[in-house]
Formats: sequence, C-alpha cells, structure tokens
Amino acid sequence: MKNKLLIIMVIILSTITLVGTTAFVILTKVTAHGGEKEPSIDEVIEATVAVPEITTKLLSNDYIRISFNVQTDSKKAKEELEKRSFQVNNLIIKELASMKSEEFQGEEGIVNLENRLKDRINGLMQDGEVVKVYATSFLPQ
Repeated sequence: MKNKLLIIMVIILSTITLVGTTAFVILTKVTAHGGEKEPSIDEVIEATVAVPEITTKLLSNDYIRISFNVQTDSKKAKEELEKRSFQVNNLIIKELASMKSEEFQGEEGIVNLENRLKDRINGLMQDGEVVKVYATSFLPQ
C-alpha cells in the first residue's frame, strides 16, 4: 500500500514539474520574441532629427553633398541631439574628410558610413542613444 502511494506521488510530482517546466519555456520564448515591438512611423518621426545638407571635400579631393536623418530612442534624446547639432555636423565633416570617393561605391559604402556615424554620435549622447542614421540625400561631385 505504501509503495503504491509513493509511486503515485512521484508520478504526480513529476507531471507537475514537467508541465511547469514546459510552461516556463513557452512563456520565456513568447515574451522574448513579442516583448519589443517596432515603433510606429509616428513614433520614429517624433524621435528623429534632420541634419541639413553638408557639402565637404573628401580625402580623394572630390566633393560630396549629403544629408541625414538621425533616429533616437526617445524625445529626450532628440532634444539633446538638436542641441548638439554643431557637434554632429563636426563629426560628419571629420568622417567624410577621411574617406575617399571609392568608399561610396554601392549600398555597402553608405551603410558603413551610417553605422560609423551612429557609433560616433552615440559617443556624444548622455540622455538616450541613436537608433539609426539614414542618409537622405547623397550626391558625389
């Protein structure tokens, strides 16, 4: 009698443990994938700063005209970025001055520039961070 009771109790505890572990794994995977949703376009626009067109000389003695939109993670970060506009322009000019026109061949060149600018601007930021840098116009001359 005691053996049957012990066996039933072990089976019940094993079943509860198995169901609990399965539920934990499922909930962890669901919240990991569905926890962060992409911001709406209105939210993106609210947190984006337009950098006016910059014309500067490249390392290869060519000129470039380029402008950007910089998306931040919050309104507070946007406000800080707007105040730091002169520093952002300076970073962009320095970055472009060290590049050659050949580095802008194809999509990869522009994406690399956007990523480098994102990292450098984030180095300035104190309240929030830059999520993405978008080149909005690009005219090598």
